[in-house]
Order: sequence, then structure tokens, then C-alpha cells
Amino acid sequence: MKRLLGSLVLVTLGTCATAGCSSGSSSPGSSSAGASGSGSSSSSASTTTSSTSPAKGTGSVNVLYAGSLVKLMEDKIGPGFKAGTGYSFSGFSAGSTALASQIKGKVRRGDVFVSASPKADQSLMGTANGDWVSWYVTFGSSKLVLGINPKSRFASALKTKPWYDVITQPGFEVGFTDPKTDPKGKLTAQALSDDAKAHPALSKVASSTSDVFPEETLVANLQSGQLDAGFFYTSEAKTAGIQTVPLTGTDLKASYTVTVLKGAPNAAGAAAFVKYLLGSQTQAIFKAAAFTVTSPPKVTGTPPAGLLPSS
Repeated sequence: MKRLLGSLVLVTLGTCATAGCSSGSSSPGSSSAGASGSGSSSSSASTTTSSTSPAKGTGSVNVLYAGSLVKLMEDKIGPGFKAGTGYSFSGFSAGSTALASQIKGKVRRGDVFVSASPKADQSLMGTANGDWVSWYVTFGSSKLVLGINPKSRFASALKTKPWYDVITQPGFEVGFTDPKTDPKGKLTAQALSDDAKAHPALSKVASSTSDVFPEETLVANLQSGQLDAGFFYTSEAKTAGIQTVPLTGTDLKASYTVTVLKGAPNAAGAAAFVKYLLGSQTQAIFKAAAFTVTSPPKVTGTPPAGLLPSS
């Protein structure tokens, strides 16, 4: 019997030691506090982690953007935005003027509008224009240049002679975007018409409709050998690896803007995209792609508080 009692005492003591039994002077409350203390520490660590690592966003952000940004958006900015924020990037590209018309006509809906001309934003401002845009931020610019097909029989001449003398030669195939739907097309028409005063042969090029291509396909048409040259922005030419020559006698450029559209289906995601686009990481991407970054960004109107990066 004594041996049995002794065994029971040893088992009880061993069980208490293993379970961490409190002493007789400790109340159940203090024992519970000790248990919750461990949980509190874990919760605190979790809180600290969440405060340093912002919650990832969900859903897709629909970005309508200028066709001259296709490669940059699809290869770098879109993937970087998803990796950094958690939101999916869904992009649609076209001429900025055409996009503005589609937005205004309710043909196309989006969260964010990235344009190559402030005039496209302005065409969506005010009651008469549907109030689709109430503010926009200009974040960079890119000069208009002539992109060359290195395999063209005119390539050597383009590098040594004035551009306006070469593109007017018989058999020269040049491409540009539609002035009616794209700011780059408008700038091209301006370059051709301005220089036509001194070089009348350029008037024929400016009025040609066979030289007009959609902005999103112009690069491919040049690289496939269908064209001898095309009018591009320095940024898209560098991104696509296209050789260029300056348009001597002109100083024309695109000014890139970003805004959140009225009634954006994913307003939180749209705000996150604007922040990402204007952030230092993305601005470095633009600089590497031969953009002239506007620093600080030029603000027109009144964006929501906290949307712009702190200076």
C-alpha cells in the first residue's frame, strides 16, 4: 500500500512538472495570465509584422494607357505593380485621344488613365465632358524622333543627311500614327507641316493616309521591315531597341499624365497604381527608358490626400 501511494505521488509530481503546474499560492487567474502572456507575445509579433508589411491588395486594376507605353507597361510596370502591391494589372493600350473618346462615350471603362498628352485629360474634364477627370499629374516627357530600320537602303543616308531630305525620296516608306486619335500623330503632323514651309515635299508625306498605322503596331511594322523609318518617342524607341535620329529643326515632345477616372470600379487599386507609378522605383524605370522625369510631378487639380509621394 505504501509502495502504491508513493508511486501515485511520484506520478502526480511528474505530471505537474511536465504541465508547469503553478504553486499553491498562485491563483487560477495568474496561471491564465501566464498562458495568455505567451499568446500576447505572439499577437504582438504578428501586429509588428503587419505594420511593417502592408496588406496586399486584391482584384484587378484596369489601366487604359497610351500605346507608346506598351512594352514598358507589359514588361516592367505591370509585373512590378503586382509584385509590390498584390493587385493584378489589366492594361489596354491605344492612342490617348482615342482612349479619351472611348471613355467619354462610355465605350470603354477603366480605373486609371495614363495619357501622352494633358489635352486628352482636359477633354474629359468639366460637366460638359462628363467629369470623368477632375485632376491629373504630369510625371514625365519624351521627345519625338525618327526611328530607323537598320536594314533599309536609306539607313546610311538618314544618319548623314537631314531627315526631311531623305524621307521625301522616291520609294521611302515612313510610318506615323493617326493625328486624329493619337497625340504622337498630332506632333508628327506638326513637325511635317512646320518644316514643309521650307521643304514643300514634306506636305505630300503629311497628307498621306497610307503612312498611318495604329500606335500599338507601329514598332512591329518597322521591325518587320515594312517601313524604312517611323516617328516615335525616344522612350518607346529605346525600350524597343530602335535606332533613332533627331528631328533637326523641331523640339516636340509628349507629356505623360496619370489620373483616376470617375467611378473607378477598383478605386483602392487605382490609388495604389498611381502611387506606384509616381514612386521612386518606377521613376527610375522611366529614367532608364530615356524619359525626362518631371520632379516633383506637376499637379493639375486636386488629387485625393495621400495619393502623391512625399517630397
